[in-house]
Amino acid sequence: MRQFFSVCLLLSMATPMLAQNRIQLTHAEADKRVSVTVDGKPFTAYIYPGPDVLKKPVLYPIQSAGGHFITRGWPLDPRPGERVDHPHHVGMWFNYGDVNGHDFWNNSIDIGPEHKGPFGTIVHTGVKSMKSGKDKAELTVTADWLDKDGKRMLEETTTYVFRGDAASRTIDRITTLKADGKDVLFKDNKEGMIALRMARQLEQPSTKPELFTDAQGVQTKVPVMNNEGVTGMYRSSEGVTGDAVWGTRGNWMSLSGTVEGEPISVVLFDHPKNVDYPTYWHARGYGLFAANPLGRSVLSSGKEPALNYTLPAGKSVTFRHRLLIQSGNVDETAVTKQVAEFSR
Repeated sequence: MRQFFSVCLLLSMATPMLAQNRIQLTHAEADKRVSVTVDGKPFTAYIYPGPDVLKKPVLYPIQSAGGHFITRGWPLDPRPGERVDHPHHVGMWFNYGDVNGHDFWNNSIDIGPEHKGPFGTIVHTGVKSMKSGKDKAELTVTADWLDKDGKRMLEETTTYVFRGDAASRTIDRITTLKADGKDVLFKDNKEGMIALRMARQLEQPSTKPELFTDAQGVQTKVPVMNNEGVTGMYRSSEGVTGDAVWGTRGNWMSLSGTVEGEPISVVLFDHPKNVDYPTYWHARGYGLFAANPLGRSVLSSGKEPALNYTLPAGKSVTFRHRLLIQSGNVDETAVTKQVAEFSR
């Protein structure tokens, strides 16, 4: 009987603790993923399947408070009607197109002949800490940025902070890069730096085929597709909208649309302590949503001088970003509040 009451006491003590951990992290090492749930509902996962599948760890997939996917499924989990371009666009990621001459951005297991390299790879090295909680959960991971020969150029430490309530989900990503052994040059380049590939419904409707050219002159043709259910629209902190947001500066960018009947606003925030704040935006109507603080010249079409940011050997730099996924339309007051809170 005494043993029975002891078990009951332990259960009664454990239940409130579990209830407090509304935002839960679960590490499945065999699957190489850390799943994130809010009140038992899937939110996202940090996945690191390795370079035979992905050339960098990513957050994938990402879901709204209403349970709808805001990120594209292809190439990992294709969905009907999706675009099948840019196989390196997976979930939410962080890398760059020219790091000591290495292309981290375009690297994938399906590199087209138009991309010549050399390519860099980001390899997960460990889960440093994870903490579930009532109001937020925190995950800290490490990774190495490797050159074409497998030698480390950068040591990465990233902390994710996950929050959520009945109508919103939030991800803070704080990434510190440390140069290993020698100086690291991030040459002014269009392809960077924190990015998402959005679900088809959050793309902007395409009215004509388009051709995009990268810094090496490689061209990608994006065809017109069936626009049924495609409702996305960009808007920057400076009031710029639609395709015109590309190559403009701003301290935040929103993308609003409707996914299976749920109005959703996705807002990506820059931070005042980031390099060359406010960031340039590498945002395209076909679903690429990226902030690039290091491509000053190419993104301004040569109107500003190249940044060519150099990180000295042994030194570190930190990049801070926040992603807000709001069910329903997000108004200026809510965005201003997020800016003030995140900028502290």
